[in-house]
Amino acid sequence: MRSERPPGRVRLDHEARIPFARLAAHGYRQRQSRRHETSPREPPLTSSPLVTHGWNDRWAALFDLAVASLDRPPQRRPVPGRVVRHDGVALTLALPDGIRSLGLSRQLEPAPTVGDWVVVDDDVPVAVLERTSLLVRRSPRSDTPQLLAANVDGVLVVCGLDRPISSGRIDRVITLAWEAGATPAVVLTKADLVDDAAASVGAVETEHPGVDVVTTSAVDATGLDDVHALVAGRTVVLVGESGAGKSTLANALLGAQVMATGDVRAGDAKGRHTTTTREAHPLPGGGVLIDTPGLRTVGLWADRDAVAATFSDVDDLAAECRFNDCGHAGEPGCAVRAAVDAGTLAPERFAAWQELEREAAAAELRAVPHLARARDRRLGRIGRQAQRRKGRPDS
Repeated sequence: MRSERPPGRVRLDHEARIPFARLAAHGYRQRQSRRHETSPREPPLTSSPLVTHGWNDRWAALFDLAVASLDRPPQRRPVPGRVVRHDGVALTLALPDGIRSLGLSRQLEPAPTVGDWVVVDDDVPVAVLERTSLLVRRSPRSDTPQLLAANVDGVLVVCGLDRPISSGRIDRVITLAWEAGATPAVVLTKADLVDDAAASVGAVETEHPGVDVVTTSAVDATGLDDVHALVAGRTVVLVGESGAGKSTLANALLGAQVMATGDVRAGDAKGRHTTTTREAHPLPGGGVLIDTPGLRTVGLWADRDAVAATFSDVDDLAAECRFNDCGHAGEPGCAVRAAVDAGTLAPERFAAWQELEREAAAAELRAVPHLARARDRRLGRIGRQAQRRKGRPDS
């Protein structure tokens, strides 16, 4: 059974972001009469790269909306394409007539990333379709978002059992997945290298309640059916550190040696970047798999709602605290502290929740500059008052 976002939350998934009723209410002919006169769109053949890369009636409706909203008449009949790879100055696209690389001769807003659907006019990408989801992390080099993949239904957090599993890293990727509007799951690879893989699964399930956890081995194909069930008919992105087994898993799911794989260091099981770019691949049984380079860091680019979804158990406890603004630092009637003291909430999970809460709150402040300036002024006043108190003689 697939994980569901905890009830009562503001939904971040793609079906909440673009109601189908809205698409049905803005049909192609209705919008076409108001804007550009073009030839009716011919549906792609069932065997075209568009369909194998996820094209369906929903995307067709969004494509019609995008064409009707172009700021200039099309040169020819526009066609849809999906971004298979982004090469900086060019996009490799799945198009009705095949996979081709087209140059980016104009700046698109928003900037496209792997998984995006675009409008192509006369071999020029001219618009990006409205997204159903967007997976983003904070850039390791600056306080800016780094796009990882668009229009994904699921995020598979890949962890190798040949190394210590970082619960904090898993928490972060799960939070990014909820923020994106996708469903997270954890895939533990290299099960053949440990004596008791079931124990590892149990530990991860305990640390990350409500998230599917499966274990696999590329050596004997253990668990591949479970992973196939997670990806079938969906667009799914693999996320994990170098050497975790993402490319090996991708090859097993694709049924071919598509991705290069590499050895890991014997001392610490760290791998080298055999995957150097994000790239989408159609799955033989339907669906799309996006492989990504290994992530050394997972910077949080999410709000507190996404953190609450990741830690729904802790968030539910916080809702039972006596005070709405409880800081969970010893206030009377704190349900969170009571659960920690009673042993029903692990101190490590409570600490992880606090860390991501602080990080998400800081990200929200950075996103709204005037709130950040107000916070800085408030902290400045507190600091000046503390300095004045230090300078006063004891009374």
